[in-house]
Order: sequence, then C-alpha cells, then structure tokens
Amino acid sequence: MSIYCSYLTEKPLDLANGFCLIFLNLYAIIKLNFMPEFALPFTKLDKKSVRLAGGKGANLGEMTKAGVPVPPGFVVLSSAFERFLEESDIGVEIDAELDRLNHKDLTSVDRFSHEMRDMIRQAKTPTDLQKEFLTNFKKLGAKFVAVRSSATAEDSKVASWAGELESYLYVNKAKLLNTIKTCWSSLFTPRAIFYRFEKKLHKIKVSVAVVVQKMVNSEKAGVCFTAHPVTKDRNQMVIEAGWGLGEAIVSGRITPDTYVVDKKDLNILDINVSHQEEMIIKKGQSGSAVVKVKKSEQDKQILSGKEIIELAKICKNIEKHYRHPQDIEWAYEKSKFYIVQTRPITTL
Repeated sequence: MSIYCSYLTEKPLDLANGFCLIFLNLYAIIKLNFMPEFALPFTKLDKKSVRLAGGKGANLGEMTKAGVPVPPGFVVLSSAFERFLEESDIGVEIDAELDRLNHKDLTSVDRFSHEMRDMIRQAKTPTDLQKEFLTNFKKLGAKFVAVRSSATAEDSKVASWAGELESYLYVNKAKLLNTIKTCWSSLFTPRAIFYRFEKKLHKIKVSVAVVVQKMVNSEKAGVCFTAHPVTKDRNQMVIEAGWGLGEAIVSGRITPDTYVVDKKDLNILDINVSHQEEMIIKKGQSGSAVVKVKKSEQDKQILSGKEIIELAKICKNIEKHYRHPQDIEWAYEKSKFYIVQTRPITTL
C-alpha cells in the first residue's frame, strides 16, 4: 500500500494526492474497527461468551451486567492463547502428542504434561498481546490481581473444571505476563488431562482464557451452595465461611463455619461454628502465606446473623438470574460482600 501511495504522490496531480489521503484514512478506520481484540473487560462479556472467555470469565461478565457485586476485571480471551500457540508453532505439536497419548499410563501423562507446560512457559508472547494485557491491567487501577485459568469447555450443568486448572493470587504488574502463560499451560496439568479424557472432551477443541480480577483482600471468605449439597434440598442454601482468603476452604485446608438458610423466607435454620487455627492472607509485596488465627477468633462465629442474611439475599438473586442452583465463591472486605465466582452445581 505504501508503494502504491508513493507512486500516486509522485504525480503532480492534486487529485492523486487527495485520493491517497482518503484511502489511507479509510484503511486506518477499517483497521481500527476490525482489529481482533484479545482481552475484554467483564462489562463486555456475558454468559454467551464461554467460547471466548471460558466458564469463569463468561459468568463474571454475566454477573457484572446483572448488577451483582463483582470485583472489576478483564479476560485474556481464548483467541489470545490460540494466537500464541500458532505463532510459536506449539499448537501442532500439542495436537499430535495428544492424539498419541495413552491417558491410562501415568508416566506417559506426566511426561506429556511437563513437556507441554515447559514449552508454553518458555515461548515468547507476541508483543502486541503483551501491550494489550498490560493496558487492561493499568485500567483496573489495582496493585494486585487474582489470575485464574478459565477453560472454554467449562462449568456446564453436567461438568465443571473447578479445581482442575490453576489460580494465582496477589499477582503484580511485573509478574502478570508470566502468570498468564502459566495459566495457559495449566490446561495440560495431569489432572486436567485425566479430566478431559474422563469427560470425553479429548476429541473436542478445548482452549483456555485467563481471568484477571482486582484482588479482594478478604477478612473472611467462603462458598455458598444455593441448594443443600448433601440432602439435595432445593429450599435450603448452605453457606461456608472462614477467616482470610477463600482458598483455605476451597483447598480443604480448614473446616469452615456452616450456616443453613431457608431459601424462601431467609430464616437461619442451623449454625455450626468450627475451630479455625490457620488462615491464608497476603504476604509481602506479592503472594500469600498461611498464618495463625488470633486465639480470640479461633472459636468465634465468622459471619454474624445479619451478614448471613445479607449474603443469602445476594446468592438467592444469583440463582434466580441463572435459573439453576449455583456454587458461589464470595469474599468480604471492609464491610462489603463480593462475588468472585459462580458455577452450576453439577451434583444435583
């Protein structure tokens, strides 16, 4: 195009110069409007965005649009991962190796996992993608973010990748790009590979997006099941709560408080307070650490009655919006509840 314009501008005719200028402007407008985006804020995503944003990303966008108190964030779209694989030539190798893989051979799976993850972590992310991710990070105005993998074949009513992929907390700007690559590579952990074969997803194209979300420095956190996970009673919801970050509950490190709430009238039916000696909190400039809970709080009820009802209302509205019982992750910071994830309960 530049050669063509040079040729035109060599002509003494004003018409040629004018035509060239118009042509360049039109090209710039078209390029600007049709350039593919590789990262989008939650506000531009919804539940239909699973193929681009994965289950986590799509749900965070959907809840944001529905007015649920979700910490702001953006999603590194699956198209970014696919572009990365294409430009680094890793994609072809992964497909070929996956076809030959014997998922019943633990040694074979482990070897495949290590090789694929190392290749992804060592390959360079295209420069324009790096710029786009860092620009979106800056817009958040956050010093720290949570970075979570979000598979594109994730969190349906019959299957959930919860716990199969990786998450990282208190990630700063300096570590963002490498953490995104590590999350991409978590699509090939041994657990994720076994899960893919177990759910018969190994013949289906599964990609991965990455959720980047402003970090909630939670004083207390937990989960809420909007249907009783044990009795399957859909008229009851169960809230679990622990001190510090919710990772302590999700990982099974602690036994949380448990509160059972009647979903119809939001009466508290049962309160079970647990002894909690440890919690996970922010450590230093980045990362988290396990510390001791103050003795005075080890046997203290974590959520007050008023807080239980406030959280129950939020979770009830989320279930109403999705029209299906939900498994919800919540956090509490400075007297405010935040919802950091929701997915359908798959065990009903």
